[in-house]
Amino acid sequence: MSTWTGQPGIKGSSETTRMILLTCVSIGITFTWGVEMTYCTPYLLSLGLTKGQTSMVWIAGPLSGLIVQPIIGVVADESKSKWGRRRPVIAVGSVVVACSLLALGFTKEIVASFVTDKHLANTATIAVAVFSLYATDFAINGVMSCARSLVVDTLPIQKQQTGAAWTSRMGSLGHIIGYAMGAIDLIQVFGPRLGDTQFKQLTVIAAMGMLLTAAITCWAVTERVLISARHDPRRAQGRFKVFRQIWSTLLTLPPRIRGICFSVFWAWIGWFPFLVYSSTWVGEMYFRYDMVEGVRETKDALGDIGRIGSTALTMYSTVTFISAWVMPALIRAPEDETFTHRPPASIARWVETLNKFRPDLLTAWIISHLVFACAMFLTPFAGSLRFATIIVAFCGIPWSLAQWAPTTFLGVEVNKLSGVSDPTIDSRNGSASHRRLSHGSNIEMQDTLRLDHGDAETGPISSSTGELSGVYFGIMNIFTTLPQFIATFMSTIVFSILEPGKSPELATEAHPSEHSDTSGVNAIAVCMFIGAISSVAAAFVTSKLRHL
Repeated sequence: MSTWTGQPGIKGSSETTRMILLTCVSIGITFTWGVEMTYCTPYLLSLGLTKGQTSMVWIAGPLSGLIVQPIIGVVADESKSKWGRRRPVIAVGSVVVACSLLALGFTKEIVASFVTDKHLANTATIAVAVFSLYATDFAINGVMSCARSLVVDTLPIQKQQTGAAWTSRMGSLGHIIGYAMGAIDLIQVFGPRLGDTQFKQLTVIAAMGMLLTAAITCWAVTERVLISARHDPRRAQGRFKVFRQIWSTLLTLPPRIRGICFSVFWAWIGWFPFLVYSSTWVGEMYFRYDMVEGVRETKDALGDIGRIGSTALTMYSTVTFISAWVMPALIRAPEDETFTHRPPASIARWVETLNKFRPDLLTAWIISHLVFACAMFLTPFAGSLRFATIIVAFCGIPWSLAQWAPTTFLGVEVNKLSGVSDPTIDSRNGSASHRRLSHGSNIEMQDTLRLDHGDAETGPISSSTGELSGVYFGIMNIFTTLPQFIATFMSTIVFSILEPGKSPELATEAHPSEHSDTSGVNAIAVCMFIGAISSVAAAFVTSKLRHL
């Protein structure tokens, strides 16, 4: 039987305020990812790497997710820190992310301080850039893991979709801000104070944003402190218990959680090439089809491609942001069958009529897979910047659902598992008694065990604890990262066949004989086309959840 001290809480006088504070760190996370996705691929290409080599560097993302999130999840689940289980990781991880971003942006200056030989400096610059990228990915995955678990730990089952939707909204807002900054000429706005290139200034702003948003969430949220954990056969013991617990939990996943994980697996084979290469692809569409032949020379090709890609991704993020606000109101949440909503009598009839036509979240998730697949099937046929931008922007709709649908379903299942042993919970619908976060609040929190003034309550565990949310979200992230390895190797093969040389748009210092032939089909478009096939498979696997 687990015992705790204190109770979870969020500062703020309204549900909206508390949700914003709880999920504020998502802005910093997605801002950082936006900088990576928009500028890091062209940045690595500008250093002289080929597309095939760059795709291998991007193994950093799935590798960090595969290693960090499950381990951090298990360790945080059992943490007895007086600051809580999730916030210490968010705080420390954010500092590491900020330092790594600055090292990534100012790699050449850092190397130049120690290495004078030009050839050796170029090699060292590539090495430091890759190391900084890996450090950023590893650290931010730890922050992401605990940020998601913090939402699950703090909110009851009835608010899991609300929390997931707010995470998606704040994440979309971070993307909008990041991509919008990437689309404007920051040198003209800020001058050289933050750096003499667009990329340097973005890394400085992203580092400050990461620290600020993490600080806000850590300040606003109060976690319960774990005093002692109940005995659970899912918790491994002895040496290497973290890895043993991950493995044992992975082998004994409940059927519905396993189904959610496999849906995510197939979906991410399709999403990964789009998220990593779409910005570069849009920039290449401009350079290859829309740019006037006589003005191809540019002083900052990296900045140009980054700004063009950022413009498309700003539109994409705006669509995602709007969808994250609109779609939750149009889609029935998973708990709607068991949770009775009581709208005001004046609008009750209209609400009941609307509910008859609202699809459930599972149906919407299936449709989103198919919508994304249709968009990706069109990429090889794009022959202009405008068409490419429309495709990218349109993908904001399915991406919004891809972010909060699996999180919602998993959050509901984890809370149900945590409440299995609670005799106050109705086993037929998972309902339980609730309390409010604070006076005047309309966010209800389920009753929890707590130790006030040193007096321990040893009553039954509550379904609001999300006790194993860390390990389950870590395992879902395994199913998110494994397909990224598959997509990365697939991209490497495609690039080695279609565009084996250096980028003619970005590797301007390379000899023309080293450049790839760009007269054929775009290699990135082929990668996204192949990903569309996997998205169709994801729709089929997701449909199976209805019977689990």
